Amino acid sequence: MAHLVRVGLQCFSSQKTRLISLPLNNSMFNQQQTRLMSSHKKETDEEFDSRWETYFNRPNIDGWDIRQGINHMHRLDLIPEPRIIIACLNACKRVNDHSLAVRYLEAIRHKSTLGSKQIWPWILQEIEPTLKKLGVSTPEDLGYDKPELALKSVEEA
Repeated sequence: MAHLVRVGLQCFSSQKTRLISLPLNNSMFNQQQTRLMSSHKKETDEEFDSRWETYFNRPNIDGWDIRQGINHMHRLDLIPEPRIIIACLNACKRVNDHSLAVRYLEAIRHKSTLGSKQIWPWILQEIEPTLKKLGVSTPEDLGYDKPELALKSVEEA
């Protein structure tokens, strides 16, 4: 018996090189599509925060998992709460990845300064004790807040 591989509306036989056409069933295409709504309950902000804090506080987390979590949260339209940031910074320290911690702070700084100039100073104030305890530098400490090869503005000259 020939093994068939279905491709679209046609099948290719693995034992023979000929093309086998399948008849179209018009009733398949005439059925009205209905949209099924999700029955999941809406996650509250507190549940969201505790889920991500638990994710970053896992003892067996590795650098790949941290990057995956950071990328997933960065794609969302939000700025994480300081307790999530602290959990992520602690995870970066556990895997000994200082550069990831600094880049994470840089991404949060960029995302928070787009909306309001008051969010980043507040976040920095909240996570400052953790930064000192872990020895993590802020982007401003490393000079990442100013472009390295930027020309002076015409107004400054």
